[in-house]
Amino acid sequence: MDSKLIPYIAIAVVVAFVLIQRLRARKAPSSVVSEKIRSGATIIDVRTAGEFAGGSYPRATNIPVDLLPSRTADLRRDKPIVLFCASGARSARAARILKQAGFADVVNAGSLSSMPR
Repeated sequence: MDSKLIPYIAIAVVVAFVLIQRLRARKAPSSVVSEKIRSGATIIDVRTAGEFAGGSYPRATNIPVDLLPSRTADLRRDKPIVLFCASGARSARAARILKQAGFADVVNAGSLSSMPR
């Protein structure tokens, strides 16, 4: 193998990894989110405390995404968790954090505006 190709191969591997992560982080369909909420899911707003104070979703608990790793012990593992934020980016990150911590039933609902009413 030509040693000049190694950096290009490394870049291609990183790009592929990032694309796969983004595909996994896509928000769930609204029907899935609605069903999880109807079944008693824990609803978590991962926006900042200031954003949360400005209004949130009914029954939502505020755990900013940066605090989530230290708050996983506060969450029940036996019920679904629905996550949302302002745009869906932080909730996607939060979903990855919880899944890596062993939570099985985690749903990224995307943005507050996409939450079911």
